[in-house]
Amino acid sequence: MKKKYLILLMLAFVLLIMAACSGDGGANPEDANDDAGTEDNGSDASASEDQVLVFARGGDSESLDPGSTTDGESSRVTRQILESLLDFDKESFEIKPGLAHDWDISEDGLTYTFYLEEGVTFHDGTDFNAEAVKTNFERWADPNHEYAFTDEGFVYNIYGTMFGGFEGDEGHVIDEINAVSEHEVEFVLKEPLGFFLQNLAMSYFAITSPAALEEYGPDITENPVGTGPFKFNNWSKNDSIVLDKFEDYRVEGLPKLDQVIFQVIPDNSARLIALQSGEIDMMDGLNPDDAAGLEGEEGIELLTRGENNFGYVGFHTQKEPVDQKEVRQAINYAINKQAIADALYAGYATTAKNPLPPSYLGYNDGVEGYEYNPDRARELLEEAGHADGLEIELMISPTARPYMPDPETVAQIVQENLSEVGIELTITSHEWAPYLELTEQGEHQMYILGWSGTNGDPDYFLSSLLHSSNIGSSNNTFYENSEVDDLLNQAKRAVDQDERADLYMQAQELISEDSPMVTLVHSTPVMAISSNVQNYVPHPSTSESLAEVQLGE
Repeated sequence: MKKKYLILLMLAFVLLIMAACSGDGGANPEDANDDAGTEDNGSDASASEDQVLVFARGGDSESLDPGSTTDGESSRVTRQILESLLDFDKESFEIKPGLAHDWDISEDGLTYTFYLEEGVTFHDGTDFNAEAVKTNFERWADPNHEYAFTDEGFVYNIYGTMFGGFEGDEGHVIDEINAVSEHEVEFVLKEPLGFFLQNLAMSYFAITSPAALEEYGPDITENPVGTGPFKFNNWSKNDSIVLDKFEDYRVEGLPKLDQVIFQVIPDNSARLIALQSGEIDMMDGLNPDDAAGLEGEEGIELLTRGENNFGYVGFHTQKEPVDQKEVRQAINYAINKQAIADALYAGYATTAKNPLPPSYLGYNDGVEGYEYNPDRARELLEEAGHADGLEIELMISPTARPYMPDPETVAQIVQENLSEVGIELTITSHEWAPYLELTEQGEHQMYILGWSGTNGDPDYFLSSLLHSSNIGSSNNTFYENSEVDDLLNQAKRAVDQDERADLYMQAQELISEDSPMVTLVHSTPVMAISSNVQNYVPHPSTSESLAEVQLGE
């Protein structure tokens, strides 16, 4: 590992020079984490002297303010810097305390009272308290709030999905937020919300220092300030994000690492070579085919996340020619999902027919879906008036994602499949962050993306991706169906879980018929880490705290 440490020492020197030039004090390492104390899940080997973890990923973050993005690469980083009122268990979506150590719920399910941890400070030295919680939720709820920064294009695109809209919207469920005392905050709802607690554990609703919001304004997206185990050091776009240990973290003895570097290495194979050579400690987006070859390799361990996602080909349902349902259905029949699963996932994926993982509440296994049938595809194209063929553009990003380790090859298979039924597909490729902007803004006919669950509830999949209120944010298919909207709205507010399940099943029937997307696969993401990485537990949400992780000999 000498090569690795030499590289890290050189990087540390460069960062020190950068900090001096920018007037930013350098990094400091020592104490912090986010949850369950200091229990060791790994070997008892003594920690190495140089506790710098390099985590390589395929793409850069979009924003480091969690409320302004749904990007998983952003959440992976902000999860270390900021904390939410509640948290999830290390390996599941079971709720546990976060910045709130306890809470009460009124009998009518409309009032939630949270009791906050005391003596907690933000990385800027200011106090965490009930007013800080109130300020953050009010800025997310109100596009006109002084800290919403919407004039600068800063859009909170997930709050409305999870809380029924924004302030002033008919469906917005939060009536008021009251700072009862310095360490007690009360949420009063207009009507019950079946997954309110799950929402508060999501990384998107982590608490930012109000003083930092005042100081940085819209630049808060590049200057996050939270209470988490690590504090922000610097961000070199499309290269690396460096975080330092927060010495005054609220959990004694944590974090164990001095520094975390999130390194961008776009190519999966290049990341693997970097891991094998000791230049990095962890990598996501491992090619499933490479996983088999790594089994038993000394110094490397393979880990998997739960099947909590799906990858898809999406349509802009309001743009010709894919505004025609028959064309979308034809493309569904034309794409060989099983061939994609067999060619690229090496047994780490199953084909998908719904935009929801099979393990979720309300999954509709009775949906017929679209089996590979080129003849039926040609018939539908002819019925739609396209017997002579079509020309369509498919927009992609080559960035490996948990649900899709090789988007470029998927695009090529789709291109070949569609050519067999008379559709000429042109593929255009973009870097990750610009790609997300382009698809949110509707600059596409077809595109490839996916979705991973972050709170364990079906609403996060179905409403985020397919409710018309999210067009221009997370609904990149620009899909509108008032009947689907109504079913999802009812399910959001139902408290009875059987009732919710039935509503979601009805919605999936309609969605399948409308075909706003081709659901390809549910994957079991596989990643590789150096065997000297201890106490790392991959979470199904793809974003986990690194506070308890340490490097051994």
